[in-house]
Amino acid sequence: MTNSLTESGVMGLRCATATDIGLLRDENQDRVEAREYDGCMLAVVCDGMGGERCGSQASTIAVRELFDHFTNGYSAGMDAGALRALMLSSVSAANSVIYTTARMDYKSYGMGTTCVAAFVEPGWISVVNVGDSRAYLIQDRDMKLITSDHTVVNMLYKQGKISREEMRTHPQRNMLTKAVGVERVVRPDYFRVPYAEGAMLLLCSDGLSGYCSKGEMRDVILQTAFEELPQALVDLSLEKGGRDNISLALVTR
Repeated sequence: MTNSLTESGVMGLRCATATDIGLLRDENQDRVEAREYDGCMLAVVCDGMGGERCGSQASTIAVRELFDHFTNGYSAGMDAGALRALMLSSVSAANSVIYTTARMDYKSYGMGTTCVAAFVEPGWISVVNVGDSRAYLIQDRDMKLITSDHTVVNMLYKQGKISREEMRTHPQRNMLTKAVGVERVVRPDYFRVPYAEGAMLLLCSDGLSGYCSKGEMRDVILQTAFEELPQALVDLSLEKGGRDNISLALVTR
C-alpha cells in the first residue's frame, strides 16, 4: 500500500491518502493525490478504466492535468463562483487530453477514468465528480454522501425502476453512465457544502465504497486515530475480498 500524511500549518488541515492494488487485480489503475494551496487543500481520487494499461494512463493523465490547470488558474481568496468555474474547467481540461490521447492510438481507444476532487477551505468544501468515485462528509458522528454516482443502477433507482436492494446485485451495477475522457465533452457534478471545525472529508474509489457499507466505514472512522485511518479503511475493504483497487483521501483539521 502507498500512503501519505500531510499537514497545513496555516489552517491546521491534515490530509492522509492511501492506495492499494487489492487482492485480485494485476495492476493498480487508481490514482490519488493532494496538494496544499495557501492553507487550503485540493484532493483528487481517480479510478481508471480500459484494457491493458489504458486505465492507469487515463487516471495518471487526469490527476496531472487537473492539478496543472487548477494551479495555473488558482489565486488565494478567489470567490465561490470563480472556484466553481476553475474546478469544472480543470476536469474538462483533463477530459480533453484523455479524449485526444485515446484517439491518437487505437490501443487506447475507450480509455477513461472516474474523478472526484474536493477543495477544502475555511468553512466550505467544493466538490466535483464524474463516475462512481465518491465524496463523504463525516460530521457530528454522522456520515453523509455528498456525490451521486453516475452509474446505470443509480439512474434506474432514481427513475423508480429498481429498489436500493436490487442495486447491489443488478448485472449492470458496475456500468458507468459518465466518465472522464470517453466523450468529447464532460459535464461534472458540482457541490458546495459547509465545513465545520472537526469535520472530516473522505474521497474514495469504489474499491472501498463498493464493498463496504456506509455504516461500516463510519464505524472505522469514528473509532480510529486519523494517522491510522488510511490503513484501517484499506483493511476493511481487503477483509471483504479486496476485489478491486482501493484508494482514498481524508482531510480534516
